[in-house]
Amino acid sequence: MDLLCFLIISFSTIQLIIALVNYLYLKFFVASALKDVPKDNNPFVSILIPARNEEKNIPKTLKAIISQNYTNIEIIVYDDNSNDRTKDIVASFQSNDSRIKLLEAQILPSDWKGKNYACHTLAQHAKGDYLLFLDADVTIHNDFVFKIVSLAKKEKYALISCFPKPITLSFGEKITVTTVYYILLSLLPLALVSKTKYPSISAANGQCMFFEADTYRKIQPHKVFKSSFVEDIDIARYFKKNQLRVLCLTGLSDIKCRMYDNLKDAINGFSKNIVKILGNNFLTAIVFWLITTFGFVSFILTKNYELLNLWIFQFFLTRAFISLTIGKSLISNLLLSPIQQFFIGVFIYKSFINKITKKQIWKGRNLYFF
Repeated sequence: MDLLCFLIISFSTIQLIIALVNYLYLKFFVASALKDVPKDNNPFVSILIPARNEEKNIPKTLKAIISQNYTNIEIIVYDDNSNDRTKDIVASFQSNDSRIKLLEAQILPSDWKGKNYACHTLAQHAKGDYLLFLDADVTIHNDFVFKIVSLAKKEKYALISCFPKPITLSFGEKITVTTVYYILLSLLPLALVSKTKYPSISAANGQCMFFEADTYRKIQPHKVFKSSFVEDIDIARYFKKNQLRVLCLTGLSDIKCRMYDNLKDAINGFSKNIVKILGNNFLTAIVFWLITTFGFVSFILTKNYELLNLWIFQFFLTRAFISLTIGKSLISNLLLSPIQQFFIGVFIYKSFINKITKKQIWKGRNLYFF
């Protein structure tokens, strides 16, 4: 039992250190890297948006894009067989801005995931020197393209991926969305994504992927991972495996996203990738959840109250650094952290059931097609 207590407190300490490092990384490196960028409207950038049933989100996304101070852009939206007004809304924007193009969905090949095929098709129609893939629920500040282009040119990154600042309005969002950031920012020092060559030390977010176009066209990463649930992470690892520079950012106020507007969608969405994030192994995922949720029990059983107090202190301090990093309410996240821990278990359980039943419905499609 003493050994178990030692392992649990050691893991908690490592999480705290990583969370602190990520906070400092955002505070100093990221802030300085994106500060005072030159206002140069070259090169040409293709902004590519896969959209399926996004009538609630696409207007705000397009308004933010056409308001960019960086004007040397094209905007291509792929309407993926939406059964709402997505297509009509994009067409109305297109009539007022010649930079906007609308692609209508082709028949989805049986061995492709829908979003992967949409991104691949968008890239085939893009003419840019850089390709910026954005989800249809992402909004960007009017200097965002300036900043990301400048950073890519200066540091020669083949891929830059951003985790948007999460917008959480409902109670269901507050107890689910932050959990993914807790896992990421307490397990992976983001600075090492760009500073090391190990593919295993990778992170990316399909909500925002910025590629050097020649590299993308040569590799065609969405085609390479056409059937992947988590193509973003797979692509980042593949790029590093091929000695290409990858950068992952989070905590930026320049890019925001409201991922889900209800608890059911959040559970369904996060169950797609929770196990992949936790090492692509159900046992590893379960052990992580048990240690981070019930680790305190071992200290109670051994009556080691000094370590119990230290564990509680580290648990909440880790959450505090992560809240500061992603710009969310410190008090809210600390109060909700026990419930958030519970939902990590819910995500893992739902992912396991989906795998057993081969049924993961997302936007009207079963992601398990074989």
